[in-house]
Amino acid sequence: MHGSPSNPRRHPRPAPGAPSAPRAVPAPGVRPVLDEIRRLVRSLRLSSQRAQKEEGISGAQLFVLQKLAESDGQSVSELAVRTATDQSSVSVVVARLVRRRLFARRSDPRDRRRRRLTLTATGRALARRAPAAAQQDLVDAIESLPRPQQAVLAELLGRVVGGMGGASADLFFEEAPRRRTKTRA
Repeated sequence: MHGSPSNPRRHPRPAPGAPSAPRAVPAPGVRPVLDEIRRLVRSLRLSSQRAQKEEGISGAQLFVLQKLAESDGQSVSELAVRTATDQSSVSVVVARLVRRRLFARRSDPRDRRRRRLTLTATGRALARRAPAAAQQDLVDAIESLPRPQQAVLAELLGRVVGGMGGASADLFFEEAPRRRTKTRA
């Protein structure tokens, strides 16, 4: 039975703020899972480091830039769909790419209230010469799985992340914007 004292490998999660009990050796199935997660994270990290070193942008920025290069003139919402990421995360990356003058925001000629993103000449040149983003390889690998396996993978990963206390679903290796704190004079 899970969490019972008779199973030394399983401990109930302590209440928040309570000291945690020392953990015994992980169950035999844990190592292969952790090894695959390590391989995945390492691949994404190395790709991001390479993009940073060679092009001066993060792996997440490279992925978003390459997705815009596939179809210039997208909105932030459309780009979020293409990157399989939420709009707020993409918006943060887009703002950084606009500041770097790799993207430009233009009014939509059909609806002046809407903004379209376009690559600048510098952004187009970077998209042509930059290495492929590892995020696309990850998307391709997940898409190669049958839909039922994709659903099981998502559910299991959600349970793992939930068991760790949860986290936001930002783009890989893209730092969240720093919040400005007001100082009192």
